[in-house]
Formats: sequence, structure tokens, C-alpha cells
Amino acid sequence: MKKGADLVVLAGYLKLVPAPVVARFRWRMINIHPALLPAFGGPGMYGRRVHEAVLASGARVSGATVHYVDEQYDRGPIIAQVRVSVAADDTPDTLAARVLTAEHRLLPRVVLELVRRGLPGEPIRLMDVEEADGAHDAG
Repeated sequence: MKKGADLVVLAGYLKLVPAPVVARFRWRMINIHPALLPAFGGPGMYGRRVHEAVLASGARVSGATVHYVDEQYDRGPIIAQVRVSVAADDTPDTLAARVLTAEHRLLPRVVLELVRRGLPGEPIRLMDVEEADGAHDAG
């Protein structure tokens, strides 16, 4: 019987993962972030703070990013992204709700595709998704 995890899905985990854990699960540990990385990521950029920063910047697009976990916050290679339009009347809460819906669609797709591909031993880019309601695979 095989013991251990093949894929670690953090699903919005907020703490920095210790380097030895990252090394053990290199290219097999993923997380999701409520913005289009590399923008609006890094230490302290989570939850409402992300959506407030997106709105304050005047960005017209936000979204969700699934990425590999490395030794820094939100800096691992991007696996897949989905865009969510920012409406002129958005509040952090309304934007957050639409991004969360996109996250809930994107993360299971990525997990299933990684497992289907046999968890490659190097980072791969699975898909670029144009819009949350018009997803298409690029890979």
C-alpha cells in the first residue's frame, strides 16, 4: 500500500508553507488566490484586502489564479487563471462574490486535470481562461 499524498491542495491557505514541506511536495502543492497573479499577491494580500486593492487601483479585470506553492507568498508558477470583469459599481463584497464563484469553478478543474496528467514533475501551465462564464482550455 502506497502512503503519502500525491497532491496537496491548499484552497486559499494563508500561511507561508515551511521550505522543507515545499521541497517535499515540489510541483505537487497548489493554492488558489483571488486575483490575477502576479498582481495583488504577496504577504497580507488575502480576502477583502485583495478586492479593495483591485478596486483602488482602477483595474478593470480581476479573477482567480491557481498556482504552485513555493517558498514565497503567491510567487509560484501559475497553473491556470480565470478573469472576472470589474464593474463600475463594484464594492469589495460584490467583486469578492463573483471572484469566489470563479474560484469554485476553476480549482476543481485544475485538480482534475493535474491528476489526469499524472502530476508532472515540473510546473505546467494548464489553461488561460478568458472569462469566468466563457471558459476554454488552452492546453
